[in-house]
Amino acid sequence: MPTCEDRPRVVVYGLGGTIAMAETGAGGVVPALSASQLLQAVPGLSETGIDIDVEDYRRMPGASLDLTDITALAAHINKRLASGTVDGIVVTQGTDTIEETSYLLDVLNTAPQPIVITGAMRNPTLAGADGPANLLAAIQTAAHPSARQLGALVVLADEIHAASRVRKTHTTSGSAFQSPNGGPLGYLVEGIPRVHNQPTHRYALQRTAPVTHPRVALVTMCLGDDGVLLDGLAERSDGVVIAAFGVGHVPQRLLPMLDDLAGRVPAILASRAGAGSGLATTYAFPGSEQDLLHRGWIRAGFLDPLKARVLLWTLLATGHDHSEITEAFAAAGGYTHPASTP
Repeated sequence: MPTCEDRPRVVVYGLGGTIAMAETGAGGVVPALSASQLLQAVPGLSETGIDIDVEDYRRMPGASLDLTDITALAAHINKRLASGTVDGIVVTQGTDTIEETSYLLDVLNTAPQPIVITGAMRNPTLAGADGPANLLAAIQTAAHPSARQLGALVVLADEIHAASRVRKTHTTSGSAFQSPNGGPLGYLVEGIPRVHNQPTHRYALQRTAPVTHPRVALVTMCLGDDGVLLDGLAERSDGVVIAAFGVGHVPQRLLPMLDDLAGRVPAILASRAGAGSGLATTYAFPGSEQDLLHRGWIRAGFLDPLKARVLLWTLLATGHDHSEITEAFAAAGGYTHPASTP
């Protein structure tokens, strides 16, 4: 719902990334453009009828952002949303980490207004730079009533993706961002967001202020894995995510190490496959999903390993215990309803 004489208001937070790159003079590009400069390069923005506030929050590559940067940003955003004076938020950043930062913002957002994350695959010095179009589409989405109650969204190439689904699937393509589980929620059509694929539910934390800064490891299983990365991991981490084979399988020889992990820290079983849900009851051999779940591992469901790590980190940082973590993953992973979670 518009907040000021029928003119929606959007706040744009600039974090840097390819969308904000400029040449150094010595070869290559670096994050240099402010959020205001990005907006000045967007054709047709003044004709949208959207009022825009600007926050130049960070100016760094997406790969250099960390979890504390995004939790601090989430707290700042939540205050703006709680004021009731803005209709949506846009965050510009490097695409390297959008699939993780967007999900963290999604988990930490309980407000009805959307948070829309965007970036660019081609920097402003290149022909066909996509930053201005992506930024315009993100602002139009954030301002539109159809985006309310959808949480955090990722908008690039005129596609609208749920933060809980989206993945970066190509290193350079303009259509790098895809949602393997369910597809995009909708599209921008002549500047209007059209949502055709409404999520059935969304998981968000009620406790959103981190009280600790846990260390959560992500280990990907590979052919012939001898467990070198698992050795002593419980002493060096507060939680662990395994990107297992297929529907949730690991080499049988690693079970003693995995038993030790699950007995000492919250341990999440995800799939390295990139799409689909981990299973629970189909396979029963040692090292199968059924075997691991009986050994105390927690099923990630539809969450891919990167998003499972973000959720586990956030749950630990906000003081959730093992039982609450299990319930949260059941809801966020899509195999129970969020109403049953803390």
